[in-house]
Order: sequence, then C-alpha cells, then structure tokens
Amino acid sequence: MCSTSSMKHNLAQARILVKKAVDAGAKALFLPEASDYISHSAEETITLVRSVEDSIYVKGLQKEAKDNKIAITAGIHEPGDEKNSGKIKNCSIWISEEGEIIERYKKLHLFDMNLTNGPQAHESDSFEKGNEIVPPLQTPVGLVGLLICFDLRFPEVPLSLKRQGAQIITYPSAFTVPTGKAHWEILLRARAIETQSYVVAAAQAGHHNDFRVTYGHSMIIGPWGDVLAELGGDFNGPEISIASIDLSIVNKLRREVPLKRRTDVYPEL
Repeated sequence: MCSTSSMKHNLAQARILVKKAVDAGAKALFLPEASDYISHSAEETITLVRSVEDSIYVKGLQKEAKDNKIAITAGIHEPGDEKNSGKIKNCSIWISEEGEIIERYKKLHLFDMNLTNGPQAHESDSFEKGNEIVPPLQTPVGLVGLLICFDLRFPEVPLSLKRQGAQIITYPSAFTVPTGKAHWEILLRARAIETQSYVVAAAQAGHHNDFRVTYGHSMIIGPWGDVLAELGGDFNGPEISIASIDLSIVNKLRREVPLKRRTDVYPEL
C-alpha cells in the first residue's frame, strides 16, 4: 500500500488487496502500519484520527472481512487513552472472518531518530507508548503475535511471544528508505531465526506526499530465516505477496533445534 491522508482513498486500496487475497485463496490478509492514513505533518496526524466506530476505513475493512470470510490485520491510528495528553495510539488490530475486532495491540517502541543528513522522526511527540505485550491470538493461520514496525529492533518482545506459543509474528511497518536499506531484511530474518517463527511484515511503499517516502519490500520469512515472499520498493498500485504457512515446520524445528534458554543465568522474557 501507499497510504495517503484520505481514508476513502486508502480503503479503496485495501479493497483491491482483499480481492487479490480472496482470489489467491488466502485465509488472512496482512496490511501495513498506518494503513488508514499517512499525513503531511504531526498536527494532521492528530486531527485525522477517529475511533474504530467512527472510522470509515476500519468499518470498511470489517465489512470486507465479513463479506469475504477472510481475516484482516491492519495498522491504524486510534484516539489516545490518556486524558488531555493530546496524543494518539499507533495500533494493530485483528479483524475476524466475521468482521469483528477481536484483538488490538498498541505499539510499545516509538520511533524517535535524528540522523545527521538522514531521516528524522519524533513519534513520541504525537503517540502514546503501549504498555503491554498482548498474548498470541488464535487465528485461521496459527497463533499470531502482534507487533509494529520499530518494535522490530527489540528482540525481547518476540522472544516473549514465542515463549507464549506464538507461531507467527507480525511487523506491519512504514520504514524509512535509509533504515530499510540498512536493516529491514536482516532484522526480519533475525527475528524469525531466534523465535523459530514465521514473520509477516507488510510494509508501506513509495511516495505518500511531498515529505514522506517509505521503503516497501513487504516480506514473509520462514522459521528457518528464509525469505518466502517479497514485494518491491516502488509503488505501482496495491499488491500482495503470498506464502503458505506450514505450522508443522515450526513444530519440527523447535523440536529438533531446541533453543533452551539459560534462565538460571539471565531472566526469562
């Protein structure tokens, strides 16, 4: 996807992706971070936010999920919990095949970066921090742990999700181009290898406005760390990448290569 500041436009993109996923026989569709909108400024980010009950984008996704009997997970914005904070939430929601929101995760790690001659970001100016690791949820494709974008740089959380039984870990993202070129694939493969899980990373791609470009390269990684599917970095219209999830591979790998943690030496995550 290449989300803009128009939820109507972004919903139209999502509907194309739903059709592609249904036509391909997929059981679940993974959409990127901020799939409801990407704004021109931090101020606009806050003014555009809507509750899920009032979001034409989320309500549209719920209808698509129900009408097509496909699960959908998407990164969205929601109003903040903290009174008078003036901030919002960066969330990932899971919509069941019945069109119900059955889980939501609030991004733990906010992207604050000031690289010399490089990308600058100050998510903590606009977003509230999450304070909870949401347990894996049962889905048509397995036990899924929900994470978001910058969480990718912190292995403690996916390791905790793996300990709780997660078989698939998601990283819906909107990576910058410089950080994407440097770290995107290597971090995704590392998270898959160390958790012995599938990693699904749906990514925003292309030019969203005059100020924002994202790296793209949506990926599905196998539990051995192999790249099973990948899209490109340019945006030429909504596109999906497909892979089969074989949970027997996860179980076999964890049985044959048990990663026995030395919790007598360091704390259990």
